Amino acid sequence: MSTPILVTGGTGTLGRLVVPLLRAAGHPVRVLSRRGGPADPGIQQVRADLLGDDDLEPALRGVETVLHLAGGPKGDDRATGNLVRAARRAGVRHLAYISVIGADRVPLGYFRAKLGAERALADSGVPWTILRAAQFHDLVLVMARTMARLPVIPVPGGLRFQPVDARDVAARLVELALGAPAGPVPDLAGPRIHPIAELLRGYLRATGRRRPFLPVRVPGRIGRVYRAGENLSLDGNIGTRTWEAFLAECTAPAGSPAGGLAGRRTGPEARPAEEHGPEATPADGSGQAPASSKAWRR
Repeated sequence: MSTPILVTGGTGTLGRLVVPLLRAAGHPVRVLSRRGGPADPGIQQVRADLLGDDDLEPALRGVETVLHLAGGPKGDDRATGNLVRAARRAGVRHLAYISVIGADRVPLGYFRAKLGAERALADSGVPWTILRAAQFHDLVLVMARTMARLPVIPVPGGLRFQPVDARDVAARLVELALGAPAGPVPDLAGPRIHPIAELLRGYLRATGRRRPFLPVRVPGRIGRVYRAGENLSLDGNIGTRTWEAFLAECTAPAGSPAGGLAGRRTGPEARPAEEHGPEATPADGSGQAPASSKAWRR
């Protein structure tokens, strides 16, 4: 039997998609998370906090490949530093990491922490691969739901997103993890760039709501960076599933062919990290997440 692949954050949005793909490819999986979970055939659960002083040696014992998906609003640089030091001691041969587009350009704490995590990995001596992805559809949905609760929705001018489906990201990450270490690889973003007003209007229309918009201007450097599109990817890989298709899934009546997301978690944990939310169901109704690079295109 092949050695287990360690997946940090295997209970989050991305992890719950990645783990079945690894199992379908015939690999035993060891899932590391803060809370743990039930063991299934071929899946071992281990508990550890990457931000704490937990001993990571048991999680890494016998592991040659690590898929590092865990993260949160802050502290990703410290968590990744702890992991890569333990991975180096354990003789890990490949560590693949999910980062965010604009990590080196957007002056916000979350992006800076992602950049710090990238640097910790690049300097670790462990062979590595880093994929930067756009914000997931799930996170945009959380944002739209939250803003739609307001009687008047403030709409920052010039703010655009290129959201990507978590299933496309999961398929690409598995492909990368099962390959040779590749260093930085092309970004992965969604098939369309949307002004924030367009995303919000689509959500309001899909849910039968109306809200007035109030245009606002984001001041300072952050505003300039977003207006310049530094959070976008114009020359990376493009996922296949659109925001509109994802939204149709999420708002379809239960039991309909497009439905099936009734149990989907879309709370504030919906981030590209361990606790970033919901399980995903394929938009094509196949019942299977994408298993290869066919889920994304150049």
